[in-house]
Amino acid sequence: MDIEDHVMAEIGRAQELAVAGERDRARGAFEKLWEQVEEAGDPLHVVTLAHFAADVQDDPARELEWDLRALDAVPALTDARAQRHHPSLRVAGFLPSLHLNAAAAYAKLGNAAAAAEHLDRAQLHCRHLADDDYGRMIRDAITRLRGEIPTPGEGRGAHTC
Repeated sequence: MDIEDHVMAEIGRAQELAVAGERDRARGAFEKLWEQVEEAGDPLHVVTLAHFAADVQDDPARELEWDLRALDAVPALTDARAQRHHPSLRVAGFLPSLHLNAAAAYAKLGNAAAAAEHLDRAQLHCRHLADDDYGRMIRDAITRLRGEIPTPGEGRGAHTC
């Protein structure tokens, strides 16, 4: 476990603000941390911060920017780096949630085709999720969002994980 990772600790504190409903404070904390994280370039920091920062954006376009930053950083992230933070982490396990969040942002922006594409990717990576509460939550969210966006020629809700 990466006990000395002060950046992950700061990201965690900012996420605690978000969970407590203090979106503005969390957003400010994430933006301040981004200056440090972007410069250093540790992919775990980039993916984690961008993933959490997306959730506290009021503007769906800004939310999507953060979601895409997280996804763009994934290829540079290795399991070894993720596991230095926590031994259970696997990069493949991040992908369903990251693509789900991008799909949700695209749906908010009215881009059903891009939303469906990211839902397909999220669904593809569901096999990397455990059959636990988190895995079920992500699978259910994919199914729910799939039912909310129109799919050309198929109607709504045609796919599930």
